[in-house]
Amino acid sequence: MDEIKTTISAKQAKRNLFLFPIGTLGRDMIYNLFTNYILLYVLFTHKLTPAQLMAITGIMIGARIFDALNDPLMGNIIEGTRTKWGKYKPWLLIGILSTSVVVYLAFNVKLEGWSFIWFFGIIYFAYSITYTMHDISYWGMIPSLSRDGGTRDKLTAMTNLVAGIGGGLAGLLIPMLTTGSGTIGGNAQTAYGIVATVFCILAPLFLAITIVGVKEDRSYMDITPPPVSFKKIVSTIVKNDQLSWMCLIFLLHQIGADLIIGGIGSTYIYFTYGYKGGLYSLFSTIGLSASAFLLIAYPWLSSKWNRKTLLKSFGIILTVGFGIMLAAGLFLPATMTSFWITTVGYMLAQLGMNCYYVIMMLSIINTVEYNEYKNGSRDEAIVASIRPFFTKMGSALCVLLTTVTYLIFNVTNYTNQISEFEQAANIGSITEAEKLAQIDTVIASVNSGQSHGLLLVMCLIPLLMMGLAYILYKKHYILDEDEYKRIVLELAERNLEYVE
Repeated sequence: MDEIKTTISAKQAKRNLFLFPIGTLGRDMIYNLFTNYILLYVLFTHKLTPAQLMAITGIMIGARIFDALNDPLMGNIIEGTRTKWGKYKPWLLIGILSTSVVVYLAFNVKLEGWSFIWFFGIIYFAYSITYTMHDISYWGMIPSLSRDGGTRDKLTAMTNLVAGIGGGLAGLLIPMLTTGSGTIGGNAQTAYGIVATVFCILAPLFLAITIVGVKEDRSYMDITPPPVSFKKIVSTIVKNDQLSWMCLIFLLHQIGADLIIGGIGSTYIYFTYGYKGGLYSLFSTIGLSASAFLLIAYPWLSSKWNRKTLLKSFGIILTVGFGIMLAAGLFLPATMTSFWITTVGYMLAQLGMNCYYVIMMLSIINTVEYNEYKNGSRDEAIVASIRPFFTKMGSALCVLLTTVTYLIFNVTNYTNQISEFEQAANIGSITEAEKLAQIDTVIASVNSGQSHGLLLVMCLIPLLMMGLAYILYKKHYILDEDEYKRIVLELAERNLEYVE
């Protein structure tokens, strides 16, 4: 291992700040498509019986729980990987190529009835495995790129910014190209297939930039890799009290953050303001746009205020945002004025929730040094696997909440009618204009109680989750900026004594 470079030059560190974040652009386009639109795609392109909807829901929940359990295991496997390319890059390559194949098939194989349900189950579990390979290795690489707190803040903020751009582009384009008058090919089934194909080409190309251009500190190569052990994964979490608390806090955040973009938000917009993909694109893109400014400004914000102060301030902002959404939806008529007010409210809510997300991510990453300080080992990949683990656990709970909401408010009664017209347009039995006219009639039959119910769920539950996350973080997380610096300095002194 003598030929392996274990330190990072200042020039390479600057290159990493650009080349590492750019790699996630296409990954997040695929992630947004599959995670946030797969259920919408199924609902609006397939006629489902209640039993089939529950089967779809069960598959999604089961796969995401399996995926969540698989994350720490994959982290443990990566931790033990030793190749001349390091431990991260092989999994980045294998994972992104296999994910692209799976996502392409998910949106391009056309089946109906229970045959589709079986296919959906296979493809959903396959996605859970393949995406985890490159997701864990990608985020797990960050601690190996820098131990400096300021540099890590910049790297994390820039990576989340690019991830937000990728997800935002997907969120802008997918509704516009798959719903309403701008639908590619005149129907949703064809449109989703084309969009998936393009995304599955872009994702490997962007990640190749990271694989080729980024260099990490590979001092870990001199350490004997640990055996793959679920016991090791559990012990790492249990013995690290700060990581344990962050698991719960991050889970609460993810439930709140994912509920709107996971399907309820788009359905609410379509039911309230019409079956127009451009409207939901505006809602989601403008709503997320403030997050981009936050991620650009976060290094400056973190230099002026500590994390707990930022959480309190942005908690107030997100509360105001949800309040505006509720007021516009409940007390104003469904016009473009109320749409724009709702969108501004969502932008403020997203601004607050995204600040929470950045702070949660940094707080999890910083438990690597705390783990080394307290337990003698860094276990970077295992710690890094916690974020996607609880992202997927939160996502599974959001799927359950979404399905229960749809059943309570009889949403499938309308989506089945819409999917019937989409299928008719796909086989050419009706024109696109006829399809849109029929769908407008379906949307007009949705009553206000149903749309208001969707609004209440997508505002009140996230607000509750964010409030609980803030309370627990303030009370139990002790690794503030000063304590983290103290731990890093003590670790440096220990390592110096070890070398001497």
